[in-house]
Amino acid sequence: MLTQIKFAPGIDKQDTSVGATGRWVDSDLTRFRYGLPEKIGGWASLLTDTIQGVARGQFSFVDKTGNRYVAIGTDKFLLIYFEGQLFDITPFVDDNAGVQTTFVSTLATDSTTAKTCTVTTATPHGLIDGDMVVFDNVALATALTNAGLTNAEFEDKLYQVLTVPTSTTFTIQSVNQANAVVATTTFGTTQPYVSIGPSEQTYGYGFGAGAWGGTVTGAVQNDLDGALAADTNGNNGSATQIRLTSSTGFPTSGTIAIGNELITYTGVAGNELTGITRGTNGTSSAIHSDGAIVTNATNYNGWGSAVNAGTIVLEPGLWSFSNWGDVLIASIANGKTYTWDASTTARFTTRASRRTLSPGSSTIQNSEYYTALGTLDATNTLGGQVDEAVGNPTASRATLVSPTTRHLIHLGTETTIGDPTTQDDMFIAFSNAEQLNQYTPLATNAAGTQRLQDGTKIMGALIAKENILIWTDNALYTMKFVGAPFTFGFEQVGTNCGLIGKNAAVEIDGVAYWMSNNGFFAFDGTVNSLPCSVEDYVFDDVDTTKGQQICAGLNNLFTEVIWWYPSQGSDFNNRSVAYNYGEAKQPPLGTWYTNTNTNFNRTTWMDTLVYPQPYGTTFDSTGTASFPVVQGASGLGKTTYFAHETGTDQINPDGSVTVLTSFIQSFSFSLQPDQSEVFLAMRRFLPNFKVLAGNNQITISVKDFPAQDDTQTTLSPFTVNSSTTKVDTRARGRYANLKLANTAAGESWRFGTFQVDIQPDGRRG
Repeated sequence: MLTQIKFAPGIDKQDTSVGATGRWVDSDLTRFRYGLPEKIGGWASLLTDTIQGVARGQFSFVDKTGNRYVAIGTDKFLLIYFEGQLFDITPFVDDNAGVQTTFVSTLATDSTTAKTCTVTTATPHGLIDGDMVVFDNVALATALTNAGLTNAEFEDKLYQVLTVPTSTTFTIQSVNQANAVVATTTFGTTQPYVSIGPSEQTYGYGFGAGAWGGTVTGAVQNDLDGALAADTNGNNGSATQIRLTSSTGFPTSGTIAIGNELITYTGVAGNELTGITRGTNGTSSAIHSDGAIVTNATNYNGWGSAVNAGTIVLEPGLWSFSNWGDVLIASIANGKTYTWDASTTARFTTRASRRTLSPGSSTIQNSEYYTALGTLDATNTLGGQVDEAVGNPTASRATLVSPTTRHLIHLGTETTIGDPTTQDDMFIAFSNAEQLNQYTPLATNAAGTQRLQDGTKIMGALIAKENILIWTDNALYTMKFVGAPFTFGFEQVGTNCGLIGKNAAVEIDGVAYWMSNNGFFAFDGTVNSLPCSVEDYVFDDVDTTKGQQICAGLNNLFTEVIWWYPSQGSDFNNRSVAYNYGEAKQPPLGTWYTNTNTNFNRTTWMDTLVYPQPYGTTFDSTGTASFPVVQGASGLGKTTYFAHETGTDQINPDGSVTVLTSFIQSFSFSLQPDQSEVFLAMRRFLPNFKVLAGNNQITISVKDFPAQDDTQTTLSPFTVNSSTTKVDTRARGRYANLKLANTAAGESWRFGTFQVDIQPDGRRG
């Protein structure tokens, strides 16, 4: 007799394979549509190039003439994607009206057998390992050209900093190898790129771990003038003073970092830090050589409180993107905000800046073009002496532009504009309407501030249907325009529902979906916990200490929200879980499905809006990328940019095809519906595919008891195609399950129904 086995949509991992009656229990690269499982669509590389570093932000917009752009922010670069091409618009560190401050440098090779060159700067450079620098005005000394180096290999070339021996030296790897040890004089200038952040989120295992364990981007650095012993004393014959080569820029009291050691001081006298206390905040006194780098660590996130170094979270390099008409607004997490103008003729050779003006003038014509982030002088002009510290905040966790009122909103920002030491992770500042750099609240403007209370830091924000949603690590707030005198009203609408990472939330049709540390949530005017049939599986699997790497994406065509996350033991995203909000009411725990295919590990995602397909980025930490060209690149990894829902497989940048294999497996259904003592045998089954291109492999597995492992039947797997009407088999047991899979390129499928022919096959022994 023929028996139809029915399956509800979605994957159920909360129950056992036998207990999940009527459900599918495992899948990969499979989605549900109209209740039926199908293989997801393929994807194709948008570029022949791959991108240096790991992408952490993606934002599309259209200028007034209809040109389409995507801003892509990685842990090293800010790039523009424009109609099949990439352009590097990463800001330089010193951005003064578009003219970059440079350092007079010298260059020396370290040996005849290596390409390592040491660059010496006239002033402290503030660089850390892995930073990027561009050389300009290169004029190598004769000794260097005689040694085999050329001006051309340095001029306008981008280099990665390998090491930072002192505050005025750093090393790079030259293209050519010198044939002699050389030390020479004036070399040219260096223009450092802004530091964005590390590629991954980690705990700070000691204050010298990696490039970010004991260094602050842009922090004041100098050198020890005399060695320190591993004791409580200073380096100048006194137990209470430490002498530096120069104390310029160090605060009058605070904390310094030398290697893994933190040292506090209470005063400054000349070049000496006075009132020192060695080995503070959980660190130990250590030996430090003369000339060792001394970093101002007074305002480092986590420094200054007596905590175990292993509990300090070092967040990855993240970006916030918005647009102000033609102008892209790009903010580095816990850093500065930059703009880039798409309306200028030379837009692709112009870097993002704190001094963007439009249309190509140094004078602000009207509020529409008020895009400079510094302070204007009395003539409404940006001059070369503009102090960027008085304008936009210089340290914010995130930024966005309010959609109707056009306020630039800084979240987790400075209480004193321009002073990063006053950054408050729960503080919000918003500009006057239509003015990007007016933050002083006045009776005549609509600028203002607000501090949130529930939580320890603002995690992220989204523009929703009727308001702005702001998440802390514990709560959800709404921010809504209310007009004068308060401009915006704030309301807490949820608690114990904080956001796990900045990019872990999406919004569609007035409903927000997000991932927290303790579950999945939705907000439609009320915060609701989402019933989840894979919740234990996901939260037992995800590395919550890397929450800032989690990326949520919306695929509206298929009514899906997808979260990509790193599993335990993985440095980067390698798993994903999807929620189908269009079919949410069908099963009691929602329609959820999971993916483990390594080809589907995304770090950013952008739904169809400006472009007709979703765009996503994938990261390979061991790969070597091609754009931008970086001399001496090491450990950057590569990002590939894909257009999704195209074809059936993965098309790589070089045109090669990677097969996308998918599968779905059912619960273990009973062959004895009456639970009698009689074993039953499956003689044949009738597969019914709604869509089947190519072949599909169907595997039948059986077992006698719920706790037993599945045993694949002898004749499995069975290859079926669109002309297959029935499949003969011999499957004997108490429980059976089926698994559908494709294994070859060009295959696609959508499953319909499953009928089996069963009959008694003897009593149990």
